[in-house]
Amino acid sequence: MDAPTILVVDDTRTNLELVRGVLDAEGFHTLTAENGRDAQQIAHARQPDLILLDVLMPGENGFETCAHLKSDPSTADIPIIFLSSLDDVRSKVSGLKMGGVDYITKPMHGEEVLARVRVHLRIRETNRALVEQQRCRLNQLRDAQQAILVRPEDLPDAHFAVYYKPLEEAGGDCYDVLSLGAGIFAYFVADISGHGPGAAYLTSAVKALLRQYAGPMFSPEDTMRGVDSVMGQMLGDEQYLTACYVRLNQQTRRLSVISAGHPPLILVSPGGVPQTIELDSDPLGIFSGAILQRTDIKMSRGDRFFMYSDGMIESSPGGGRREGLQRLVDLCVRNRELPLEESVNATVAQIAGSGAEDDLLLLAAEVAR
Repeated sequence: MDAPTILVVDDTRTNLELVRGVLDAEGFHTLTAENGRDAQQIAHARQPDLILLDVLMPGENGFETCAHLKSDPSTADIPIIFLSSLDDVRSKVSGLKMGGVDYITKPMHGEEVLARVRVHLRIRETNRALVEQQRCRLNQLRDAQQAILVRPEDLPDAHFAVYYKPLEEAGGDCYDVLSLGAGIFAYFVADISGHGPGAAYLTSAVKALLRQYAGPMFSPEDTMRGVDSVMGQMLGDEQYLTACYVRLNQQTRRLSVISAGHPPLILVSPGGVPQTIELDSDPLGIFSGAILQRTDIKMSRGDRFFMYSDGMIESSPGGGRREGLQRLVDLCVRNRELPLEESVNATVAQIAGSGAEDDLLLLAAEVAR
């Protein structure tokens, strides 16, 4: 393990040499600077593990230097211990509020400096380990979440394309496409309120419930009520699930749509004529027995439908959800002549170019027969 590097900042060379000698004798690597500007440049370039920073220096004082270091993302996480002859409570509190982790008053004692340096290096190492563990867990969750997502090549007869990118490592949006036999396919898009691991863990449960309650034995209403009955017990306070469930019979070209508080389904004809299907219904997991609306639509060969989550309509610049929906509809029409996958990717690229602040999920399917 490499020895930690400590940057010592003091305008008095005697103090620099004293502290440097104490640290060098214990095997630390040391860097020195005699003013705040040099300290910032060295910290940015060398990334020390800890900074010992004098407060009273000509020109830029230690508190100002600390503020500059904490405002720079490349140095913001480096712990700073102040060194000062000012031993009043107000000065110490000011240093800690500025972002310092500790405050040593002069005259300094070598053993005290070593003890405090070691404590804060251990704290930083522990925090780094915790962050790394969390990162690894989120990566594992993200990989597991991605692994259970059905791909267009897995169900070519479903004639669908999808783009999914969570805002964080793992998202609260999910989708699924199921073959129900005899040319019948189910398409599902859902959005669990919230972000991060809590919402992401629930997406696996939603997909499992969907597969349990989908099939010839269950109507589309039965499927959604089955998901609702269990999710109501799993979701936390003030959590809910919006969802859209579509069942397409490619032989009869009948499209059955069930919505649970979800944004409208978008239909686009081969000629580029759009239609939105907006149903007044409850989200899942809030009420005992959600009110669900269903509509059946006769489709034509070449018709496309688009399912999506909130992130696709909430990033419209200078507008709300209604403006965002209209923009998405316009893009679906504009990209109608592209092959399905290219159409989806082009639409998302034009939406994301505005700076998305939520998970992005867009699923499109086409009536092929």
